[in-house]
Amino acid sequence: MLEIKSFTFGPFATNTYVVSDEQGKALLVDPACLYAFEQQELGSYLKDYTLQAIIATHGHLDHLWGAPWACEQWSLPVLMHDADFPLAKAMQQQYDFFGIRAQAKPFPMEALTNRPFPFTVIHTPGHTPGSVCLYWEEEKVLLSGDTLFHMGYGRTDLPGGDFYQLMDSLDKLFHLPEATRVYPGHGEHTSLRSTSRSHLM
Repeated sequence: MLEIKSFTFGPFATNTYVVSDEQGKALLVDPACLYAFEQQELGSYLKDYTLQAIIATHGHLDHLWGAPWACEQWSLPVLMHDADFPLAKAMQQQYDFFGIRAQAKPFPMEALTNRPFPFTVIHTPGHTPGSVCLYWEEEKVLLSGDTLFHMGYGRTDLPGGDFYQLMDSLDKLFHLPEATRVYPGHGEHTSLRSTSRSHLM
């Protein structure tokens, strides 16, 4: 049985998730903890778990605010789709674009594909070229990043965005069971049943 703990961090109110199992193994998804007090809160929660991986659903700055801290804290790289490596490596440009007056710090990253995790990686380009969703089939749980929100979807007007790719990606997700619980990158948790396909598409 999975336990999913959510935190909302940073100036863009980004959802960070800790997904853990009964053995105390955990995954950290989208480390958005920008501020020291957020990092302290997340670190305190994770002290009783064995962190297996740090994963990013895509390469936007708000999902990676806390990546340098988390990588140093647990001596792990960030795993993400390699199509978003250029975006993540251009973090200072992202800071400058959004008017964030801070110095971006580098962090190690590796490709997420073909790793022995208990979830399926669904490549869902459109919001960014390397956007992914993480799907636990047995639990019917989907971490959707910024691909799918409650009654909405991610923007496509930023560099690398593509509206038609995003529509194709949403179509992939709506082939999953309606009972699938959806944990998005922003906003409230939902389900595929509660998120109207006709409204989105």
